[in-house]
Amino acid sequence: MKVFVIGATGNLGGAVVEALKAKNIDVKAGARNPEQLDAGTERVRFDYLDAATFAPALDGVQGVFLQAPSMEAAAPEIMKPFIDAAKAAGIQQVVLNSALGVDANEEAPLRKVEKILMASDLPYTILRPNFFMENFSKGFIAPMIAHADAFFLAADDVKTSFISVHDIAAVAAVSFSEGLIGKAFNLTGPQALDRTEAAALISKAAGKTIAYHAIPEGAMLQGARDNGMPEGAVQYMAGLYQAVRNGWTEALTNDVEAVTGNAPISFESFAAKNSNAWK
Repeated sequence: MKVFVIGATGNLGGAVVEALKAKNIDVKAGARNPEQLDAGTERVRFDYLDAATFAPALDGVQGVFLQAPSMEAAAPEIMKPFIDAAKAAGIQQVVLNSALGVDANEEAPLRKVEKILMASDLPYTILRPNFFMENFSKGFIAPMIAHADAFFLAADDVKTSFISVHDIAAVAAVSFSEGLIGKAFNLTGPQALDRTEAAALISKAAGKTIAYHAIPEGAMLQGARDNGMPEGAVQYMAGLYQAVRNGWTEALTNDVEAVTGNAPISFESFAAKNSNAWK
């Protein structure tokens, strides 16, 4: 099997490329700016908003790792034409990266994407991971820590079972290699932490104090707007952190170990391995 990976320049997409290669699965990596990808990997330009990129992306592949543009409320409308193209191309398996808990909210954008994929009759696997650990080291939280030795979120003191993208990628790779069709996996790390506990583990790894400040939702959203985030993404963020405050991200599952045979990475191990990100 050869797999086309969408978003290969991102934290998760890049991890999926490496996990597939580790299983000797051929990869075609897609991104809006493919020149940023490793020259040793087959690369192709891909953009959901440019249908001309679909055929080159799908040519010669049997599988697709599908993920939505980040915090995109219009993901269902944006992604449906590509899902239709994958169906027409005879793709044998689509592994969709969704999000933990969306199956409890039929109006969630990623739940709508799941339903579109299910209705397409494409052979599918759905991954529903919790918040990424890598948000602290490479994602949207990292600049806050770099500038203030602190991060500011409307998450109160509620716990989240953070997961590393490497564990999500490992599940994706096994889903392809073992042909886990028609399955949905809820993916979490091994423990649920509040953000004060996460900050303490980052502080230990970084060798300096990193603080978490719980702030009102309005302040968080205005800060996102001030940093140039589009309003649709701001509202998407509001929904994510409402789910956190409601306790919906506290759950623990054993799906990572059940699929891969390995326990998921702990936050403490993640912080130790990524300590240079905060120094």
